[in-house]
Amino acid sequence: MTSNTRVVVIGAGLAGARLARRLDELGGSVVLIGEEEHRPYNRVLLAEVLAGRYAPEVIALPAPARLTRARVTGIDRAARTLHCADGTVTAYDTLVLATGSNPVLPPLRGLLTPGGHELPEGVHAFRTMDDCLGLSKAVRPGSRAVVVGGGLLGVSAARALAVRGAQVVLAQQGERLMERQLDPSASRLVHRHLTDLGVEVHTESRVRGVRSAGGTVRAVEMADGYALDTDLVVLACGVHPRVGLAQDAGLAVHQGILVDDELRTSDPHIRAIGDCAQHAGTVYGLATPALEQAEVLAELLAGDAGRADARYTGTRSLTRLTLTGQAAPLDLAAFGEPDPRPGDDVIQLADATRGTYRKVVVRDDRLVGGVLVGELGTVGALARAWEQAEPLPMDGAPPLHLLTNDGGS
Repeated sequence: MTSNTRVVVIGAGLAGARLARRLDELGGSVVLIGEEEHRPYNRVLLAEVLAGRYAPEVIALPAPARLTRARVTGIDRAARTLHCADGTVTAYDTLVLATGSNPVLPPLRGLLTPGGHELPEGVHAFRTMDDCLGLSKAVRPGSRAVVVGGGLLGVSAARALAVRGAQVVLAQQGERLMERQLDPSASRLVHRHLTDLGVEVHTESRVRGVRSAGGTVRAVEMADGYALDTDLVVLACGVHPRVGLAQDAGLAVHQGILVDDELRTSDPHIRAIGDCAQHAGTVYGLATPALEQAEVLAELLAGDAGRADARYTGTRSLTRLTLTGQAAPLDLAAFGEPDPRPGDDVIQLADATRGTYRKVVVRDDRLVGGVLVGELGTVGALARAWEQAEPLPMDGAPPLHLLTNDGGS
């Protein structure tokens, strides 16, 4: 990147903020455009803000020198300019889309107010700092709250609300909590953790609608017709890549914005990273791949100060959830394929009294997946063994040392 090359990054989340900061460090000219009024922040820690453990400023990210708050409404690829809602026009030499993802709003009856643009008062998505602060302001000890969705986000939100003293019901349509990441045994431990905090967990339970009065939520209607009176509803039904700008500009989009190993889109002057990007058929939607993509792209865009041979070839990403505080901590990790195939070796250690569980799956002498709940002292060593994909020293016996070594975290 020469000194007069202008890089503009749309999106001030983890990926965009990391890229802008790295380019600043490498001596480049970069403008970061963020839509939110808040300083860039670590979205992964929003549940801890909701729980009252962290103040919003604690999870703030280092801001680059040139941060503009604006909503980009269009991209003129021919002129290489951006148009913003406030009427400003910004030129770019290289544009980076780090637009992230939007929360999925389930097709519930009564979810949107008349006109179809707003959620009833008391119904909250849980994706942004504003969502988090709105929930924090609304929740009170004894408040009745229904969390819709039992994935990673729903579990985090339910726990945080329970810690704040709310009466929480979690409704999960699937058979178990966090079914994408955890096997049945680990899911049961998470279920037990929530119930110990007073959360009422319903699996295989579908929400059909939201009942409001005077624009304020009053109840959640279940598929069996039963109505749960509630003061708050939290929608934690997943996310989808935010690709509207890219689509309107005519870029190649499938599930996410299609990018190659140099994070280049179908326009050679436009790159994409983070939750909005789809690389080699995968949209990760996780922090680690977003940060790795930002690091690679910073090297590519930094010219003589970077590495022209830098490439992003994918991330073998470990999902980790760590929730601490005065309530019982919840610490879990999952990676790879936790469900074995025929012929795989499975090593498990469980302690029902302490609420800990460790399991790894070994295939052809290689670690292919695992899940751990509580006491994650081995997670660092396991993650390295999995990422390296090298044969394990089996010595004719199950590699129990993978689960009993308390170092390497």
